[in-house]
Amino acid sequence: MEILQKIVDNIYNLVWSDVLVYLCLLTGTYFTIRFRLPQLRYLNEMIRLLFSGKASSKGISSFQAFSLAISGRVGTGNIAGVATAIGMGGPGAIFWMWVIAFVGSASAIVEAALGQLYKQEINGEYRGGPAYYIHYGLKNKAFAIIFAVVTIVSTGFLLPSVQSNSIAVAMDTAFGTSGFVTAGILIILMGLIIVGGVKRIGKVSELVVPFMAGIYILMALVIIGINYQEIPSVFSLIFRSAFSLDATFGGIVGAAISWGVKRGIYSNEAGQGTAPHAAAAAEVDHPFKQGLVQGFSVYVDTLFVCTATALMILFTGQYNVQGADGNFIIENLKGIEMGPTFTQMAVSLHFPLLGSSFVAIALAFFAFTTIMAYYYIAETNVNFLFQEQKNSLYIWGLRFLLLVSIFQGCITTASTAWQLGDIGVGLMAWLNMLAILLLHKKVVLLEQDYAMQKSVGQNPRFYNKTYNIPNVPIWEPKK
Repeated sequence: MEILQKIVDNIYNLVWSDVLVYLCLLTGTYFTIRFRLPQLRYLNEMIRLLFSGKASSKGISSFQAFSLAISGRVGTGNIAGVATAIGMGGPGAIFWMWVIAFVGSASAIVEAALGQLYKQEINGEYRGGPAYYIHYGLKNKAFAIIFAVVTIVSTGFLLPSVQSNSIAVAMDTAFGTSGFVTAGILIILMGLIIVGGVKRIGKVSELVVPFMAGIYILMALVIIGINYQEIPSVFSLIFRSAFSLDATFGGIVGAAISWGVKRGIYSNEAGQGTAPHAAAAAEVDHPFKQGLVQGFSVYVDTLFVCTATALMILFTGQYNVQGADGNFIIENLKGIEMGPTFTQMAVSLHFPLLGSSFVAIALAFFAFTTIMAYYYIAETNVNFLFQEQKNSLYIWGLRFLLLVSIFQGCITTASTAWQLGDIGVGLMAWLNMLAILLLHKKVVLLEQDYAMQKSVGQNPRFYNKTYNIPNVPIWEPKK
């Protein structure tokens, strides 16, 4: 077992070296400059497009695609992930989560627009994602197969266990519920939903995501309102800690950057390659429209939900911070493992009777819908690998793998679950970042086409006969 853990540690350190951290930051910065601050220039358009468009027999609506992507983004990373970022990188890690959200929004626009451009119709439904734009855009089938296999392993097995583990930990803290009981309930509910396909997943996400995020943010706003006098000092602490200006946290600035970016990407998934799958499923008349919708979802995830969690934790002081040597710099919660318990303790300080249980229930909703999104992503990549064959056996195999992952996550340790999940995120990010850097000129063309039509008062529609981009059958003129 010790040897296995060392192997996992070595893979983790290789995948999540500083190179990947700075690749994510620099890629997002490059796209921000290349597209002339699309996160700000198109902000009003992002919000308008969110509620436009309707579902069809082949695709879901823009809002359903947004909800499906948000269900993947808003999850354990917003509660347990934020707590872990603070625990390992100090309050300054929150600043770097904001940074990767802002520049990462540009990366999200690029990858989602590519997902839309190269989507295909398979079994009467739109499917797409990095494997599709790598195969049809870069014309590199081997690279596409590698990405599809990595994604199936990551979203079908590694990442669901992180979500179920956090649910199990939170439920045990709040209600004393056994991990086996939690696993049984999750497996039954998930099994009922995933057999219904993308339409049922999109419908459930559309109903659950706005409700759960709204209630959680409302609770956070109440706590922020109670502590409004401390807002300036908490923001000051975040900024000072991010730039080595705070005496307590000055020695862990590198950890603040690293953990802020890691947990930021884990939470908002910008550039990771997961959101393009949901983006491709949408029924829109211009690929760049869905790019803008997905860019906005990064803001919702990190700037709203993650910030709300961070402020609750920092206002109340319910956190520990571990130094590089393994000793605690701050230990306000003796014997408490970093994770969702930080958030539960923070809410309980203001609402002793319902705080812990509220966070546990919110986390259960967040994480459950994230697992749904992971299943959809994994299924899309199974369809990519076996699209010319009868793949029902492989789909049922995937469903079984996902349910095993849920069970395994509920009974394993949090540190092991997170480490395996981070490996999955990191591998996907490496491959997808490379792909979108190589293909981003196609999105430059889409953005220019979109802006040109907007400038003359038109509702932008994309017609490939003007540009003759190969391998985009959905955008060819209908005969």
